Amino acid sequence: MDDDSRWIELDGAVNARDLGGLPTAEGRSTRRGRVLRSDNLQDLTVADVRILVDDYALKNVIDLRSDTEVRLEGPGPLTRVPSVTVHQLSLFAEGGRNTDVAADVGNALPWQDRSTGHYLGYLADRGDNIVAALRVMTRTDGSALVHCAAGKDRTGVVCALALDVAGVTREAVLADYTQTGERLPAVLERLRGSDTYAADLDSRPADSHQPRAAIMEKVFARVDEEHGGTLGWLAGHGWTTEDTDALRTRLLG
Repeated sequence: MDDDSRWIELDGAVNARDLGGLPTAEGRSTRRGRVLRSDNLQDLTVADVRILVDDYALKNVIDLRSDTEVRLEGPGPLTRVPSVTVHQLSLFAEGGRNTDVAADVGNALPWQDRSTGHYLGYLADRGDNIVAALRVMTRTDGSALVHCAAGKDRTGVVCALALDVAGVTREAVLADYTQTGERLPAVLERLRGSDTYAADLDSRPADSHQPRAAIMEKVFARVDEEHGGTLGWLAGHGWTTEDTDALRTRLLG
């Protein structure tokens, strides 16, 4: 990865980046090489695997895809690396045929509000797996990589919550979420090449896939209003102060 960029350039994934280098409200920055995020890892090349395992000391993969997606896509190359553990933690709030790319939370809502409702569905339906995903991020045996299909929605929500716990400024959290937009055409091209995702992608207007800061802002606003913030929501799902300390240490220490 270029020192001036958080992007990780891989041949088999187009939306991979490091969550390091983000500013906190206390004037610190998240550490590089601790937590990574990406789109689907099915097409990683041998060289890509070497970059992740050797350059980033990858040890844990947090796979947020559904059982159906994993079955249809088949095992990815990282499942064959003995030193890497894959944690399948589906957020399973899906309204598309196979995936979450065409979630339906009410026909009366505009597309961007559909996404907000979709994201809140993750929190309502799979708080257990969100907490489990954040706990994997606290492991100290190497880096963790979180991904879904596009690396945008499910991955975006989990990463936003993790960064919020670490004290990253809200502006920087939103900027990381929207950064996927820089690679969105390449992400959609990849997914349209898969029978698993093509039909759901084409059922939505192209512009609806764009990550917008307002979507995540609405999610945070709801969490703030109903739970007193991210830590309050997490506490309601078994998260402890020890978990908070461990995640902050991992991302900042």
